[in-house]
Amino acid sequence: MDNVCHTLVGAALAEAGLKRKTALGSATLMIAANVPDLDVISVPFGHSLGFRRGITHGVPALVLLPILLTMIMIGWHRWRGRASDAPNAKWLLLLSTIGILTHPFLDWMNTYGMRWLMPLSGRWWYADTLFIVDPWIWLALGAGAGISSRRSSLTPARLSLVLTALYIAAMAALATTSRNGVRDVLTARGITADTVVLEPVPANPLRRRVIYHWNSAYHLADYAVLRRELSEPWFSIRINQDHPAVARANATPQGREYQSWTRLPYYVIDAARDTTWVTMADARYTLDGRSSWAVMHIPILTRTLGSGKD
Repeated sequence: MDNVCHTLVGAALAEAGLKRKTALGSATLMIAANVPDLDVISVPFGHSLGFRRGITHGVPALVLLPILLTMIMIGWHRWRGRASDAPNAKWLLLLSTIGILTHPFLDWMNTYGMRWLMPLSGRWWYADTLFIVDPWIWLALGAGAGISSRRSSLTPARLSLVLTALYIAAMAALATTSRNGVRDVLTARGITADTVVLEPVPANPLRRRVIYHWNSAYHLADYAVLRRELSEPWFSIRINQDHPAVARANATPQGREYQSWTRLPYYVIDAARDTTWVTMADARYTLDGRSSWAVMHIPILTRTLGSGKD
């Protein structure tokens, strides 16, 4: 999920009463809810998205990060030179743990997924339940935390957390029934799809974007949840996985890193006299293989494609 959502979760938890447990309670919860995203610092150092939602999101990090954050918050308090109102270390550790654990759970909810066992295993898990920016969660948590803060009442924030939990549970149930419904429709049409991904769409819980893999292409359609209706494909993308340059591109360090996170990969081939450019793309994020933050361009010397040498 986006960092506004993570921050609002921390704020709502704080206003629901947890901020009263210790000094720095609110700050700790809001920071903790974002801490696993510190892996974003890897991007300027040349890492692609293959590093994201990895080692800082996995179970080992979820054990260590609360301890680290607790030490930082206590150090911050001492550096500020405040002898009075010292934070309670045990409560800071508990709030850090609660805030940090909310982060991977929410990240797991969208189609980007989570690697729960990193660095022990690179396997991805996908709940396909929430769009990465969900305005209904923003509204519920923002309103609950804001009203509680102004009125000095715990009830609005607690109610917002309950409503958000119920909303996520309902969206998870819809994700399951929708996936089964799409499979049934495809089977009735004689389509044996190798992969079927249902993506939540912005602000509309009752519609899904469907991407399914069939006949060496991804086909995109829309699914109406309540009517259980799947549209005819409105777009198709050739995967091009059998082009000789693709295997060479996948074998490069950049290609291996890209393959470590991509879920619906396809390839755009631009062949020139001396160099064949392989653009790696993911059908979740771009349909033309070019205009996206989630693409990788890898040059392969054209003269080496038949020789097995770069």
